[in-house]
Amino acid sequence: MFIKQLSETLINQIAAGEVIERPASAVKELVENAIDAGATRIEIATAGGGKSLLRVTDNGSGMEPADLNLAIRRHCTSKIATTLDDIRTLGFRGEALPSIGSVAKLTITSRRQGSDSGSQVSVTGGKTTAARPAPANPGTVVEVRDIFFATPARLKFLKTERAEAGAITEIVKRMAIAFPHVRFVLSGSDRTTLDLPATGEDHLARMAQVLGAEFRDNAIEIDAMREDVGLTGFVGLPTFHRGNSGHQYAFVNGRPVQDKLILSAIRGAYAERMPSGRYPVAVLSITLDPALVDVNVHPAKADVRFRDPGLVRGLIVGAIREALHREGDRANTTGASGMMQAFRPGFSASPAYRPPTPAPWSPAASPSRPLQAPFGFGERAQQDFDGLTMPAACTDDAISETVHVSEDRQRHRLGAARAQVHENYIVAQTENGLVIVDQHAAHERLVYEALRQALNDKRLASQVLLIPEIVDLPEEECDRLMLHAEELDRLGLAVERFGPGAVAVRETPAMLGEVDASSLIRDLADEVAEWGTAGALRGKLEYVAATMACHGSVRSGRRLRPDEMNALLRQMEATPGSGTCNHGRPTFIELKLSDIERLFGRT
Repeated sequence: MFIKQLSETLINQIAAGEVIERPASAVKELVENAIDAGATRIEIATAGGGKSLLRVTDNGSGMEPADLNLAIRRHCTSKIATTLDDIRTLGFRGEALPSIGSVAKLTITSRRQGSDSGSQVSVTGGKTTAARPAPANPGTVVEVRDIFFATPARLKFLKTERAEAGAITEIVKRMAIAFPHVRFVLSGSDRTTLDLPATGEDHLARMAQVLGAEFRDNAIEIDAMREDVGLTGFVGLPTFHRGNSGHQYAFVNGRPVQDKLILSAIRGAYAERMPSGRYPVAVLSITLDPALVDVNVHPAKADVRFRDPGLVRGLIVGAIREALHREGDRANTTGASGMMQAFRPGFSASPAYRPPTPAPWSPAASPSRPLQAPFGFGERAQQDFDGLTMPAACTDDAISETVHVSEDRQRHRLGAARAQVHENYIVAQTENGLVIVDQHAAHERLVYEALRQALNDKRLASQVLLIPEIVDLPEEECDRLMLHAEELDRLGLAVERFGPGAVAVRETPAMLGEVDASSLIRDLADEVAEWGTAGALRGKLEYVAATMACHGSVRSGRRLRPDEMNALLRQMEATPGSGTCNHGRPTFIELKLSDIERLFGRT
């Protein structure tokens, strides 16, 4: 016979190639087991980037000796019984422990809650020992030493100890965000201890532990529902971004995932609001009936498949855009922080000067500000200040006019214009600080939004091709594309079926000018096949609109009259997305009075 039954050890080693790709994969599996066991405290210790040692200690339910003997056997699990349609736990395959044991030295010590004694079982390169009595606290300790010693080829492909330690840290952070009621402690000889205390139901507090305290001040809450699919979480302001997508966290029914559809939807939601090469910060949690999502796509369980991907993508894009429309135009706190840091070298020139320690600001706490003086900056007495002639930064007579601003105007979010600096930056005064506006960037966004609105209000102008262009496509792609023919027609692209395997392009959007119709149609067909939408054409049109807006907006260097500056501020307040320009740069920076007080050392 040529066909043989593989040994159990070899089967487990093959499985380990998919389940356990690196030390971080083992940590993920072990932490998931601890959470499934009801742990509220999980400690992870590592050495050598996890290559030498991984130890996961939890205070979960623990296991009896009989459970330990089964736990190290393949496809033995307590989490599912007869179906994969109702998976509500993180683990369910029963492959992790035997896979780890087949390529490493694995020891599991456990004691059931309420039991008088513990037990221990070992697996070394696939060779197992029966459970034996051992001292143990309630819960489970899983220790993995010399990972991949039994498969040296896999060991050679691991990265440096620092890189592997970093991957473990990222896994722990993702699990910590998903389960804020659990305390996580990550320590070891190869790292600085990371201690994340439990925050209970305060998910934003846990996110601040992982993403930094500034995320709390620059986050917008998401809470949406569509056809029994729920979406909650927080996303960062468009001006609060990072250099890679590593600060985007997604969870499906509590399971951390790295799903391309979700990441693509986040990117699409921030389109035209994010600078090129920058990425938004987001933490999103999707909840839906387990039967509507397949988590059994890959042994590592990082990928999922939705039964209705278009619904999920539309929910994410729509919810984020609605949140940005609602709150996305406020200035991020890092702009003010950066501005204050830029000022600090001037203050530190004196050896005797020490930067003041930040403290909560209030008018009553200020030691040197006369609250009732007529020249107060943000108090109710501001109306006296309004009656004065205000000098402008420009010498132009039009700019040097008397500025009369009512108290009501100052209560606007962006305040009242006070000056124009270097013929590009508008300085506006608010009730509790000041705002600096980039006039070109701000007006560029206003013009762009007006053009986008025009795209939605009527059919776009098109240019008729003298000779229709015939584009050959597979029949199924033609079928899918023609389902969106009406939508494409509203955008100025007229297409019709031309036999079973081709479409005829008769009109193209005039805004695009001369266009490669064949390439455009093929791109649209690919997008429809991937996402079920035909948004690529709209994206091209919006890109053209952005270019037109850039050339049609108020240019840097143009002097504005006070009424023009104030009109620009009011338009910004009324226009969604005005907090960033079309290229994703901020259009204004806000300084609170507390920031200004610190700059002058008054607090």
